[in-house]
Formats: sequence, structure tokens, C-alpha cells
Amino acid sequence: MSRTAAVPPPGSSADEPSAVPTLRVMRLQSPALHNPAAGSLDNQAALHNSLCLPESLGVYVGETFTAYLGVLNTSTRQSIRRLTVLAQLQTPSNRWQLPSLLEKGVDVNPANGVDAIVAHAIEEPGQHILRVEVGYRTNDGGLQTFRKFYRFQVVNPLTIQQTTIRMGDSQCFVSLSVTYNKTADATGPLVIANAAFRPVDGLVARLLDGHVSESTPDAKMSALQLLDKSGLLQPGSIVRYLFQIEATSREAVLKGIAAGDLLGQAVLTWRKAMGETGQIYSASIYCPPVQPDQEHFVTHRSGLSVDVAAAAAQRAQSTPSAVDQTLLTNRFPVTVEPIDPPRRMLPNVPTRVQFLVVNHSQQAMTLQLQMRVADMQQGLVACGTTFTNLGVVQPDGGSKVATTRLVALETGLWRVQGCVVVDLASGREIPQPPLFSVMVVGEPNPSDNDNTQISRQ
Repeated sequence: MSRTAAVPPPGSSADEPSAVPTLRVMRLQSPALHNPAAGSLDNQAALHNSLCLPESLGVYVGETFTAYLGVLNTSTRQSIRRLTVLAQLQTPSNRWQLPSLLEKGVDVNPANGVDAIVAHAIEEPGQHILRVEVGYRTNDGGLQTFRKFYRFQVVNPLTIQQTTIRMGDSQCFVSLSVTYNKTADATGPLVIANAAFRPVDGLVARLLDGHVSESTPDAKMSALQLLDKSGLLQPGSIVRYLFQIEATSREAVLKGIAAGDLLGQAVLTWRKAMGETGQIYSASIYCPPVQPDQEHFVTHRSGLSVDVAAAAAQRAQSTPSAVDQTLLTNRFPVTVEPIDPPRRMLPNVPTRVQFLVVNHSQQAMTLQLQMRVADMQQGLVACGTTFTNLGVVQPDGGSKVATTRLVALETGLWRVQGCVVVDLASGREIPQPPLFSVMVVGEPNPSDNDNTQISRQ
């Protein structure tokens, strides 16, 4: 915006004397709330006692930096001819031109001035420089310019740390730990107004906050729940969020979420004490690779088959991937995935379990599925025939379904392990990680033990 700016009329003289402009630059910022010391007996409640001017710029990543540019003509007799004001914001990695109404030449009458407001969203921490260049016509008709630089520091108010956990072939949980950093500018509280997750196409995100639904007529929240939901943070405090990321489109469900797939990005909207709003983004979040060698790892709902299938497809198409899965495909050319395994079993009661055997290699293989009781846990073993001939399984995703009977001998939480796939043509053995976990509950029935044949060979 501008005021008292006169555009030179047609035919105006170019040799009229010109005054020298005076530049003023100010940052537009809301006042900060005054925080009285604890135990203070000051009972004055006037508004001017609750507000104070900011002691520093206090610019945060995510907010909009707004500056006021004012050019004054202090001369009482001469005008400023063809005045131009150009503003540029230099960040640690880029330079941004800030458009204003003073980019085109205007004349400023004596004892008057023009002004403008420039703004830009701050996206990175570090030193920023506001560069303002003023140009005007001199008395001899030449162009005279001068520049001023205003340096200020931008800090990151929040530190976001994320942890991603896979929960099946097409689902992940993303945990965010948000810390309000202790800095010289963090003199007051900060409110997380909104926490959201922006997933990529084909995925949906849902915030798991654990609070009582407000739509419930009898919903009641404790004081602690209300405080947690408000998102109020003091310097140094931490708040956590949990998001469920799931594939919804048919294509995404069939493909699954493999290691290295982009899940999306978390977005946090925060407010200062006077309502100034800003947004901060987390780093891009990717699906982590499986770790079959970790303790307590099981294949069920781990995404192992999805990772191997995706790596095999990338190998066939010679496409690069964010995660190198060459070792995984070499180790597991064939994967075994349980199909709807039981969550609970009774002792001495045989249970049929189906397994999907997939050939991810580029060659057809004659396979045999073996459940080696010697490698199984003592509380859960195979029952009856412990091997299944699958015949020829076609390459590049060919599959067969095998059925095995399992029986529990003791109560407790047990893992189904000891599964080995054998290529009968080459004799190669492909050991599989533990397939799934199952809880064995109830008292064993001795009468059932007489009718159950346990194979330990």
C-alpha cells in the first residue's frame, strides 16, 4: 500500500531537482504477553501491564515474516523523482524477491512519504537477510541507488522425531515426538493448534489420540485430558502423537506398503500467545525395512513378503529404490506367509493352518515345505505329516498354498518356527523366520493326548 505518492504527469521536466529519500524498515509483530514472576503481589489488571514489546525478533520457522518499508521525503521544497523500492529476502539456501507497490517509479511530494508491507513465509532456520534497495533520479537525470541490509536469526521452535512401525502388508503406525525447544526467544508458551499427517495418494492417515469422542452426549474429560488435548507447551516440554497410515485404494492394497515407500509428511500448526500462527513440517517419512534377524520377529504382519516382492519387481525392471533390498531377495527367494493364523489355541487340540508360499525368483522351482519339529519351540509343534510337496511353483510371484496341522503342548505365548522351504531340484534349503505368534490358553485335557500323534522326527 502507499500514501501521498504522486505519479509524474506527462511532459514533466526531467531536470527538476530531486530530494534524497530516507528509508525506515520495521518488522510488524504482535506484542508478547507479559509473564509476572511467580508469587508476585502485583494485582494491577490493566491491559497495558499485560503486554510488552518483544525483546528480540523471535522469528520462528513456519511463521510469516512481515516487514514495513517506509520512505520519507524530509525536504520541504524538493520532490523525490521516480522512487523505487526493491526488497529481497536472503535465506541460507535461496533468495526471494518480495513484491510490493513501490517497485514502479513514483514521485514523492515534499514532506510526504510512501510505504509498503512485504511478507514471506519462513521455511528454514539460520541467518536471514532482508535486503532493501532504494532508487531515485538525481538532479542530472541519472539513477542513484543505495542499499540497506537487516540481518536476523531464525530458530526452529519445534523438534520433531518420528518412529515408524509396520503393522501388516498395508498398514503402518507413525509416532511423533514433538519438543518445544529451549531458546533465548522461547519466553512464553506455544500451543499446537493442529497435528495432521498428509499421506501420499492411495493412503489415508488417522490420528489416534485416545480421547473421549466429543460427539458422545455423555462425554466427559478430566482436567488432565483437557490439558493434554489443548496442546499447550512450555519451553522444554514434549508432546506425542500417533498416526495410523493405511492403504485404501485397491491398487495400494494389492501392492502393499513396501520398505522405502513414501508415506507422507506430518504438519503441525502452532500459535503464539497473541495468536500468531505458523506451520512446521516434518521430514518425509518412509516405510522402514523389515528386520528378520531381530529378536521376537515374526513374518505375520511384518511386511516381509511385500518387501521381497517389491525388491524382485525393481530388480526385474532395473529401477532404483530408496532402500537396497538385494540381500533380502538373495536370502529369501521364496517366502512363506501364514493365512489368517489363529490368535489363540487350546492345549492338545490340533489346529489347521494354511501358508502361502511365493516364488520371487526368476526361475521355476520344485518346492517342498517342511516343518522341522526339532527346531520348533517345546510348547508348539507340528502334528502329523511335517512336510508338503508343492510341485513346480512358477517364477516372478507364482504361489502355492500348503496346509499344516499344529498342536500346543503347554500354555503360554509361543512362536511357530522351524519352517524350511527346500528346492528339490537343487537341494537348496531356504530357512524361514518365525511365522507367527499364538497364545495357548486353558488347561490341557489328558484324554485328548491319547488321540493326538506328535511327530518329532
